[in-house]
Amino acid sequence: MNDTALELIELGAVFFALGLLGRLAGRIGMSPIPLYLLGGLCFGTGGLVPLGGIGDFTAIAGEVGVVLLLLLLGLEYSATELMTGLRRSWTAGLLDVALNAAPGVAVALALGWGVVGATVLGGVTAISSSGIVAKVLADLGRLGNRETPVVLSILVLEDLAMAVYLPILTAVLVGVSFVGGLQAVGISVAVVGVVLVVALRYGRYVSAIVDSPDREVFLLKVLGAALLVAGAASALQVSAAVGAFLLGIAISGSTAENAAKLLEPLRDLFAAVFFVLFGLNTDPRSIPPVLGWALLLVAATTLTKLATGWWAAGRQGIRPLGRARAGAALIAHGEFSIVIAGLAVSYAAVPNELAALATAYVLIMAVLGPIAARVVEPVTRWARARVPSRSSAPTAGA
Repeated sequence: MNDTALELIELGAVFFALGLLGRLAGRIGMSPIPLYLLGGLCFGTGGLVPLGGIGDFTAIAGEVGVVLLLLLLGLEYSATELMTGLRRSWTAGLLDVALNAAPGVAVALALGWGVVGATVLGGVTAISSSGIVAKVLADLGRLGNRETPVVLSILVLEDLAMAVYLPILTAVLVGVSFVGGLQAVGISVAVVGVVLVVALRYGRYVSAIVDSPDREVFLLKVLGAALLVAGAASALQVSAAVGAFLLGIAISGSTAENAAKLLEPLRDLFAAVFFVLFGLNTDPRSIPPVLGWALLLVAATTLTKLATGWWAAGRQGIRPLGRARAGAALIAHGEFSIVIAGLAVSYAAVPNELAALATAYVLIMAVLGPIAARVVEPVTRWARARVPSRSSAPTAGA
């Protein structure tokens, strides 16, 4: 069998398997991300049936997947919504990032991975999965709840923090000097500021440039613009993913809605390849040694996410049940955590154990998040019912 035939067979098998995994995830009501990661673990390095002929395609497809993930995330927000979210919940967003990065930093330092490992793992544990959270809120019919704007504002702050964090991470991974790192951060902040100004004042012109009544032309223009901006951002040492996110913010109105509908199938396809690629590059035999640390991070960040959501919702005058729902909604981790870990692995700047730890952590959190969001209401009601009964027991016996 020639190489081309083998590559087509392997690629077809991967896509078909992804379809089956996605259907299974839908049947059991969970995010498909953990199943995609497990699929990559089964067919990658050290897996059951290693696939060696599709590496070049999956590498570039994975990069496109990250760009599309962040582009569609940016399309969900207008610049006005971003600024409103900043004013309303900036303290909650900062608290969220600080509390949830701390466990990752502590574990990385405890394992002797140094500043680079701490920077990477802190980012992995800090950022919730906007995609999983949005889907869970929609599936549970909570988009109209009072606590939902609080949750979305925190997610927006996390996304903006990524725009600053990823250039810092890239500078750390490359090993540039302190001055070079400051320059990268300065460029990133300047780019973010310019894009926000353009989006606020001239967003309609950006939308008009990419818009078209012809679906084919519209798709080519939006996708081409996303890849161009991502490439230019990468050349400026600003993350390609952040460049795509900022372009999504600049596109607004009906153009953003139409672009999101048109690009969703492409995003799902290439993002699935990205998650599989991360699993392919992770040796499953490296996971058991770090599973204990992964469970420790799961326990710590579940508590910190619950605390963040409870506190932020409480500041808006929301009742305890809504506060608990806000905290539980933030638990899920997914695409961002894998993007961060994948970036570090691509630069070969961290130990292989970190990729294994990130994979195990995301697998557990991506499953735990939707489950926690579903059970938080009955658990909270049960807990609140138990507290009065205990406090009243001494009085009754007196």
